[in-house]
Amino acid sequence: MNISLIVRSNAVITMNWKAFGPGILMASAAIGASHLISSTQAGALYGWQLAIFIVLANLFKYPFFRFGVDYTYESGKSLVEGYAQKSRAYLYLFFVMAFISGIISTGAVAMLCAVILGELLPESWSLSIPMLSVISVLASWLFLVAGRYKLLDGATKWIVILLTITTILAVAIAMGKPSVVAPDFVPASPFNLAALGFIVALMGWMPAPIEISAITSLWTIQKRRENPKLTHEQGLLDFNVGFLASAILAIVFLALGALVQYGSGQEIQLVGGKYVGQLIGMYTQTIGEWSGLLVASIAFLCMFGSTITVIDGYARLNAESVRLIRKKHHFGKHTLRAWLSFFSVAGLVLILYFGSALTSMLKFAMIMAFVSAPVFAWLNFALAREQEHLHRWLRVLSWAGLVFLTGFALLFLSHFFGILS
Repeated sequence: MNISLIVRSNAVITMNWKAFGPGILMASAAIGASHLISSTQAGALYGWQLAIFIVLANLFKYPFFRFGVDYTYESGKSLVEGYAQKSRAYLYLFFVMAFISGIISTGAVAMLCAVILGELLPESWSLSIPMLSVISVLASWLFLVAGRYKLLDGATKWIVILLTITTILAVAIAMGKPSVVAPDFVPASPFNLAALGFIVALMGWMPAPIEISAITSLWTIQKRRENPKLTHEQGLLDFNVGFLASAILAIVFLALGALVQYGSGQEIQLVGGKYVGQLIGMYTQTIGEWSGLLVASIAFLCMFGSTITVIDGYARLNAESVRLIRKKHHFGKHTLRAWLSFFSVAGLVLILYFGSALTSMLKFAMIMAFVSAPVFAWLNFALAREQEHLHRWLRVLSWAGLVFLTGFALLFLSHFFGILS
């Protein structure tokens, strides 16, 4: 009897482990520039003061990301199909924004991946960032073309687990050490219009742009094709674990910056690429010099995973959008490979020709993600309202989220155009 229970328990664990995929992929795409760079910089610049904005961004975006899973399981369609059914104008608008966002996002995450790779290699190699970017993107492209979804699905789980364990360990050690505050340190307040751009950029990709929900719905469809027995409950568990892991890690990275850099008197590098060295230095300062190579390797795997999921996700998103625009039944693997190749090349072109301005473009992409968030949030909510069994608390949270996202977007636009100064 005991043996039977053990066998059943192992079978349940194996089944649940195999059910994980789209939600963890979403977390892998999210835990990139927004977590490694923006969250840590937020802690380094303002201590714990911006934690509330990270919590609110995750809380109020939650229902709109969740609707991607709920809608796909209940209707059997992707969110992009839902947009197309609502209005062709929405479909065209979504396609244009996803096309632009895909190119900028690919270039940004690939460049950060290349910078971290440079930290791993011996100084004698002295490879340039553009060359390292070519290596990173080419490896990502080969990974996707060779292994496609199944290999991507399996690898990202371990990448997220390794990064989570290492970062929590670093924060736990940092909490046990006395903080070093410079004698002339004057705390900066983020509660002013001057810091609004930084806050909006921080929340724009926290945990990710809302269009990632449409990518998650496409990953969910692919996952169900490979495992038709997956239930809505299993899919929701996968999503909740991925979303919660991403949200918690955002606070953990903020804590790392707050505990190690805040008030130390060290100049904070605001350029993402230059900040990578400081980020790795935080780990070695808390865990020990021996951890430098280990942490750099895990950080590289994180950004490599982010690069892979961003290229794959936006390729699927645009392939699906074009399919619906052309009113085709489905897109094949050759079409997907063409889009994978396009975003890989486009991201590299962006790095090679606009590398010096890529950090500004990344911030612009984060801000635009937040400004456009109310539109995508409303689209997802409009689709979810048509489905059965929409919980009342999700409705209330959705309305509150729409007010929060719209209010902050209008506040930023008013400040940007000089209406509010």
